[in-house]
Amino acid sequence: MTKHLQKVLVIILFLLGFGALAMAGEIKGAVTAQGLRSSADIAVYIDAIPGKTFTPPAKAAIADQKHMTFVPHVLVVLKGSTVQFLNSDPVGHNVYWPSVSGNKKLAHNMGTWPQGQQKPFTFNDLGVASLLCNVHPEMSGYVVVVPTPYFAVTDKEGNFEIKDVPDGTYTLKTWSESGKPATQSVTVSGSATANITVTR
Repeated sequence: MTKHLQKVLVIILFLLGFGALAMAGEIKGAVTAQGLRSSADIAVYIDAIPGKTFTPPAKAAIADQKHMTFVPHVLVVLKGSTVQFLNSDPVGHNVYWPSVSGNKKLAHNMGTWPQGQQKPFTFNDLGVASLLCNVHPEMSGYVVVVPTPYFAVTDKEGNFEIKDVPDGTYTLKTWSESGKPATQSVTVSGSATANITVTR
């Protein structure tokens, strides 16, 4: 292979890679909550894509215990991701979940540990782990384990943005603490808008 041909192939591969990046778009939208206290902290994610699998990120997500609350209140992660449970409070905290989406066989108790320490756990099962603390029963939080890396959590106004989504047609799903799951089809072509209603 000549040097000229090698250069041409390198340029072609570069352009193909750049094109793939350029095709990655975003989904912006808002969730309207009917009968719920708030539109905040609602997970919005693209459901499983047939024939596609995703490698979980090497960097662990952080679930903190701060000011006697789980931060964030709702943490969404890709299946297979590791979550580091951190204690930032000057008191001991215990973290456990009695099930994952009702499956009590997936219950787990992380134990109790003091300020500044953290413990990892890898979530290999889809569903929702309801986080609780044996020491402080008023504390609650959620880890939502989803099948794709395309997800977001709504802000106080119900707005969300899912980035780096390849062009295509997908099914959006929601999960919320007290609302029914909602689904909606969305087609991404550079960008897309999706407004979803979640009811109690």
